[in-house]
Amino acid sequence: MYDVVIIGGGVVGTCIARELSKYELNIALMERSSDVCEGTSKANSGICHAGYDAKSGTLKARLNVRGSEMMEDLSKELGFGYIRCGSLVLCFDEADKDRLVELYDRGVTNGVKGLEIISGDEARILQPNLSEDVKWALHAPTGAIVDPFGLTTAMAESAALNGVKVMLNTEVTGITKDEDRFKITCRKHPSTVDPKAEGEFTQEAAMVINAAGVYGDVIHNMISADKIKITPKRGEYMLLDTTAGNFVNKTIFQLPTDKGKGILITPTVHGNLLVGPTAEDIEDKEDTETTSAGISEIKVKASMSAPDVPFREVITSFSGLRARLTKRVKVDNTETDDKDGDFLIGEVTDTGGFFDAVGIESPGLSAAPAIAEYVVGLISGRCKLTPKTSFVKRTPIPNFKMATDEQRHAMIAEDPLYGNVICRCCTVTEGEIVKAIHSPVPATTSDAIKRRTGAGMGRCQSGFCNPKIVEILSRELGVPEEFICKNDAGSEYLTGGKEDAR
Repeated sequence: MYDVVIIGGGVVGTCIARELSKYELNIALMERSSDVCEGTSKANSGICHAGYDAKSGTLKARLNVRGSEMMEDLSKELGFGYIRCGSLVLCFDEADKDRLVELYDRGVTNGVKGLEIISGDEARILQPNLSEDVKWALHAPTGAIVDPFGLTTAMAESAALNGVKVMLNTEVTGITKDEDRFKITCRKHPSTVDPKAEGEFTQEAAMVINAAGVYGDVIHNMISADKIKITPKRGEYMLLDTTAGNFVNKTIFQLPTDKGKGILITPTVHGNLLVGPTAEDIEDKEDTETTSAGISEIKVKASMSAPDVPFREVITSFSGLRARLTKRVKVDNTETDDKDGDFLIGEVTDTGGFFDAVGIESPGLSAAPAIAEYVVGLISGRCKLTPKTSFVKRTPIPNFKMATDEQRHAMIAEDPLYGNVICRCCTVTEGEIVKAIHSPVPATTSDAIKRRTGAGMGRCQSGFCNPKIVEILSRELGVPEEFICKNDAGSEYLTGGKEDAR
C-alpha cells in the first residue's frame, strides 16, 4: 500500500517524485518503458523558455516562468547541463511588428525579466548569421538551454535515493477505486535483466498522480466519468555535429503561429546545433518516424532565419511527440474542443485522490520543476505532509571529457576504468558507463547509457562504441550479450542462442 503512485517516468513524473520524496511518504513511480525519459522527454528542443509565449493568467504561463527561475539552481544542485544563453524571436515583416510587441507585453505581464525589442541590425550584431530579412526581434536574456536527459535522470535518481521505488517496465492497464484506496492493475514487461518477467499484478495506493504524457488520456479515462482526448503532435528535428555548434549562440525562434513556435535553431548543452521541429497532429501514440517532407520543411523554414545553416553537418534526425490536450467529454456526452492550450493539472473532481498532470506540451520541460511544486501543493491540501529530517544529495557521474588534466589523472588513479575511452566521438570512458549501470536508477540498455553519459551521441552515432557498450552491459549485469537491448524488449542487438542462454 503506497501513499502515492506516480504514473509516468518523464520529466514531469520524475520532478513530482523528487519533490514528494522530501516528505514522509511511501511513493512509487511506474514507467512502462525500460528507463525513465523514454517518451516525450527524450525528444524535444532542450529549451528552457523564458515565459513570454503562454497566455497570461494560465497555469502554463505561471509555471513556465517559475520553472525557468528554478532551473539554474537545480542544475547546480543535481548536476545536469544548463546554459542561460538567451533567445531571439525574429520578425521578418514590418507589418508583423505589432505581434512582436504583443509577445513583449505578454512576457512583461507574465513576469519575464529583461525583455527588449531590438532592430534587425542589433539582432545581427548579437547573431551575425541571421538573415538580412530580419526587421525586428524580441530578445529574452533569461532564455536558456538544458539537458532534458540529464534533468529527467537526475530527478529520478534523487527521488530513488530518497526512498521512491522506481518501477520500470511496468505498464498500468487498469485503475479502480475501492472506498479510500486505488487498485492499480499493472503488467510487467520483459527486460534485459529479467527477460521472463511477464504477467499482471495489483498495487494499492491512497493517491494516484497521472503524468503519463501522450497516454495521459488513457490513464485519466480509466477512472474518471469525464473523458479527455490527447492528440500527439509529432515534431521532427535535425541534429548537427559539434563542428556546427557555434553557428548560433542563442536560441533563434520565429514569430509563433497557432501551430507552435515554428522552426527554431539552437545550440545544445552538448555542443551540437539543433534545428526543428515540425508540427503535425497524428493519432498513433508511438509514431516517431521521420519523413522526407518533414526534413525538407525544416531546411526551408530554418533558412528564413539563417540562410547558411550548415546542413552538411547533420549527424542524425529524429522526432518526438508532444501531448496536446484537444477534447473534453463530459459524463452527459457534451463535447468541447480544448482551445486555450493550458496544462491540465488538478484533482479529478469525481474521483478524490486522483490528480492529473497532463496536456503538458511546450513549455513543459521548462515548467516541470514548478509543476512538481504545484502538484505537491495540491496534495498538501488533501493530507498532512511531514518534511523529512534529512534529504540525500545526488552525486552526478564524473564527466571525463569536461575534466581538467589534473582531475582526469585523479579519476584514473581512483578507478582505472576511467583510462579506457569507449566513445571516441564524445570522450566517454568505461568508468562513466559502469557508474551509469550501477546508478540509483540503473541503466540497463544502450539508450539508457547514451542518455546518462553521452556515449553514442557523436558523429558516428554509436557505430564504433556500441559493440563495446553491449559487452560492458553484459558483463556488469551478468546476462548474455543476446539479452542486451537498445531500449525496450524486442530491440535486442544479437540473435541466436538466446533460448539456450535462458
